[in-house]
Amino acid sequence: MDLKALGCVVLLPIQILYYIVKATVCWFLPSRRRDLTGDVVLITGGGRGIGRHLAKEFAVRGAKKLILWGRTEKCLKEACEEIALMGTECHYFVCDVANREEVYKQAKVVREKVGDVTILVNNAAVVHGKSLLNSDDDALLKSQHINTMGQFWTTKAFLPRMLELQNGHVVCINSILSLSPIPGAIDYCTSKASSLAFMESLTLGLLDCPGVGCTTVLPFHTNTEMFQGMRVRFPQLFPPLKPEVVAQKTVDAVRTNTAFVYLPWTMHALVILKSMLPRSALEEIHKFSGSYTCMNTFKGRT
Repeated sequence: MDLKALGCVVLLPIQILYYIVKATVCWFLPSRRRDLTGDVVLITGGGRGIGRHLAKEFAVRGAKKLILWGRTEKCLKEACEEIALMGTECHYFVCDVANREEVYKQAKVVREKVGDVTILVNNAAVVHGKSLLNSDDDALLKSQHINTMGQFWTTKAFLPRMLELQNGHVVCINSILSLSPIPGAIDYCTSKASSLAFMESLTLGLLDCPGVGCTTVLPFHTNTEMFQGMRVRFPQLFPPLKPEVVAQKTVDAVRTNTAFVYLPWTMHALVILKSMLPRSALEEIHKFSGSYTCMNTFKGRT
């Protein structure tokens, strides 16, 4: 080992300690927040659920323009009208993010009609809600194409211009199930795990790109119609999140350029426990929490 390499090895623990101390100090100090007044925000799956609440939250925080993408025009139109009544310019486009060519086509239309997107929120998702052997092949593919591959197409469509402008942010509404999967949602858990790996890789890849950042939000079970019928064993101990809370925390994370957000904050303990406890102990935790059976009454979005 040469002297330069040896110096790097010695310096690494000092650098790690420095950034730990820096992060701790910054946690107690007020963060500098991004001004959204010049931002054009595009939200996939923006017609309902968390996406709709995100649109309203960005409007409240002063975003210049909002663009909603989704597959159901009725929901998109209603959400767009609601945002317009709040005084924020809003546009909607029917677009299935699973369709690569459609994404690229609509992205071009957005640039021509609305302008450059500076904040991309990949929120669109579906859940099939069945075990592997009871799942239809096409439904399994649909989950992967929307929840995972859709992010590839939207990010490829809008990230290059963000890099040119040195101004942009890519957001992913993921799920804590990407780290702690449950039975009965194998399609969703798998696609979200892939989505998390995509965002981790993208976040690292953009570290040296000035003005462009990433945020990945991993919420616990959220009270939306997409997971209608899902039952938690102890709702008082593990209450479902409200979509408006997820939206507020997400926009706040974008403004503070926070890379990863766990909701609620107690989910940090889950990540730590999973890396430390033996498999048998984790299985007992799953049994205690009722995660083995929580999808038994799942109905999903009608």
